[in-house]
Amino acid sequence: FQNRNDLDIAATVFAQTARRAQVLAQAADGDTSWGTRAQSGIIALFKGVNYEGRDTAYDEVFDMPSSIIVSGTQEYVFTKFTGLPQTTGSLTLTSANNETRTITINTKGMVSY
Repeated sequence: FQNRNDLDIAATVFAQTARRAQVLAQAADGDTSWGTRAQSGIIALFKGVNYEGRDTAYDEVFDMPSSIIVSGTQEYVFTKFTGLPQTTGSLTLTSANNETRTITINTKGMVSY
């Protein structure tokens, strides 16, 4: 039960973080793009055109159990003003008991999971 709960929470947090990044980008908050990234142990909202070159002062980091495996497209950046994603694809989160949750972001920026 705990694994499934952790997985559901991680999927919801990633989807909500992606939606928030999109809204911030559409508002041109900070006059730049915004994005989200999932990697082992964290989900991050960031300001900038990519995670590596982000402004770390604006990071919002959410813990994710390290037992959850992240695969697929791990980083999405939304373009300033339009809020459209620079990349599209799916992120898959897999729990220790091999249950999965997939979050998809399409060309219009719609987040579904």
